This record gives sequence, C-alpha cells and structure tokens, in this order.
Amino acid sequence: MIPSAAIAAAWLVWLVSWILASGWSARTASHHDLGAESPSRVLTLAAVVMILASYSPFVSAVMWTLPDQVAWAMFGLVLLGLGFTWAARLHLGPLWSSTSAPTEDHRIVDSGPYAIVRHPVYAGLLLAAFATAAERGRLEAVAGALALIAAISLRAKLEERFLRRDLGDDAYGSYRRRVPMLVPFAKVASPASKGQGGGG
Repeated sequence: MIPSAAIAAAWLVWLVSWILASGWSARTASHHDLGAESPSRVLTLAAVVMILASYSPFVSAVMWTLPDQVAWAMFGLVLLGLGFTWAARLHLGPLWSSTSAPTEDHRIVDSGPYAIVRHPVYAGLLLAAFATAAERGRLEAVAGALALIAAISLRAKLEERFLRRDLGDDAYGSYRRRVPMLVPFAKVASPASKGQGGGG
C-alpha cells in the first residue's frame, strides 16, 4: 500500500466509526438556531469536496511530491490527528454532541485531551487535514485544509458563545486562561478577549 491510499483508508475508517458512534451523546440542554451552524457546515463540506478532489487524476497538477519516508510520516500524523479526535470524544463520553449547543449535563472537562487544547476534536482534524494536504501536494488539498480552518474557526466561536451564555465566564475562566484553543502550548489569550471557551 502506498501512503496516499493508507491516508484515504484512515479517513474512511474514522468517518464510518464516527458516524456509527453518533448516537452516543446526551440531549442538548437548549434549543439553538441551527441556521447559525450553516456557514461552518457549508465550509466543512467544501473542504471535504476539495480534499477528495485531490485524489482525482482530472484536477490540477501535483505541486510537489514527498519522498516515501516523509509521505509515510504524514500518514503517521494523520493517524495521530484522527486518534486525538477519538481520545477527546471517548474522554468526553456522553457529554459530546454533534451540535454546538451544550448538553443537558454539560460541564467543563479540563482533563485528558481537554487539558492540552480546549477543542481537541477540531485540533486533531486540522492536523490530519494538513498532513493529508502535505502528502497530496495538490492545490485542491491545500485549499481544502484552509477551508477547514475557516469552518472550524466559525464553529468554535459559535460553541464558545453558547458556553459563555449557559455556563458563564466565571465557571470556566480559569480553564480558558490555562488551556489554548487549538494549538498545544500556544500563548493563551487574555480572559477579556472574545471567542474563548471549551468545546469540540
């Protein structure tokens, strides 16, 4: 098996397992405007389409080709990223939700992957997407990874708005001061800044 096929297989296994586990979540605690999630969902779909397009022979030429050892290293990063998403979901347990609204028993989880970044599922997806784009070496894959950044940024900000509303800044202020949003060991923004809070 070549690295590109191994990466595609890893994504397929992740997607199928993620969908199959979708029923394992608590009910949301409040109704929210599903339309508010539309921009992030559209961007996510666009990102998926572009990354998939990079596997087609009828798209742009390859911009770069990685040596086999480096390509397999990208496969390792894809596994690491996707594994991190599952570690976060398993650690969160039934508190995980497929929507941006908090669940009925929502509380701050600041252990496990959530002690490293506030949005470990999103962080893992970004790592896997950029490793995939690096291995593909095509414009479509790079554009897809960039679109995913935009989608995740919108989604994370939406989640954090609900967290501020339903939990209050005092409930998780110390958590967001200690833990960066997406990049481990990154400088954490000040408590007064916008767009903070735990999430996916």
